[in-house]
Amino acid sequence: MGFYEFFNLLKAPGTMNYDRAKPYNEKARGIPLPRKGSCSHCNLCTTVCPTKSIVSMSSEELSIDYGSCLQCGLCVDVCGENYLSNSGFLYAFSHHREELKLKFTLGTFTPKKYDVPENVLNFQKLTNKNGFNYREVAASGNNSVECELSASFNYVFDSEGEQVKSVASPKHADAIVYSGPIGENMEKPLNTAFECMPSPKALIAMGTEAISGGVFQKGKPPITPDLYVAGDPPRPDVAIQSFRFLMGKFKFSFQNALFDFMFGKKND
Repeated sequence: MGFYEFFNLLKAPGTMNYDRAKPYNEKARGIPLPRKGSCSHCNLCTTVCPTKSIVSMSSEELSIDYGSCLQCGLCVDVCGENYLSNSGFLYAFSHHREELKLKFTLGTFTPKKYDVPENVLNFQKLTNKNGFNYREVAASGNNSVECELSASFNYVFDSEGEQVKSVASPKHADAIVYSGPIGENMEKPLNTAFECMPSPKALIAMGTEAISGGVFQKGKPPITPDLYVAGDPPRPDVAIQSFRFLMGKFKFSFQNALFDFMFGKKND
């Protein structure tokens, strides 16, 4: 055994511990958040947002669709009064599309409760102990999601260590992960791939384009997705944590976690 092999045996493992991971990272941009109070209502943020994720704004109310948000930070850059800031909050995923839409009043909001859909409960019975395989479908996207999913299998993120594997055929898969806005020529292939899988099965919209279309018109998915993971693209650790959430191994509520993060519980 060489010196480096022996040295590596003594080193602490570099793989992420997802049970201890936090939904935010101070070095990341994350989703934009308002501060408490009112703003001057200049509307620069709504004008500059490429996906119109800032749905509406007044001096007291702000509506943001985080399923459409690219987390690009342009709205923060143009906010001259620092009403908006890059939060570093990364876990923008949910079983429900509506949960990713928030209305802030004077910089705060009231979290809503969303039940776990029946299909997800059935999927969790299949996958909670043994994990799942997925087939990824690039549905007219920009390949950024595929790059991050490829990185999720390295030793730092270790997707397979969390019992999530990518397979070459939907016939061997339990879920379809799709990226992109589902262009016209990809609607049928995506539907065919999903139909190949036996039930219970899941459909995962990975990335902002898959959820809302981004800057493009959104196509029609085979069914209502069971999991929405926002970001352009989502980081590998965010994708894996969302998979753990889908399997029932990670208890999470986007609105509750964001509320705790904003109002003093993020260091608990």
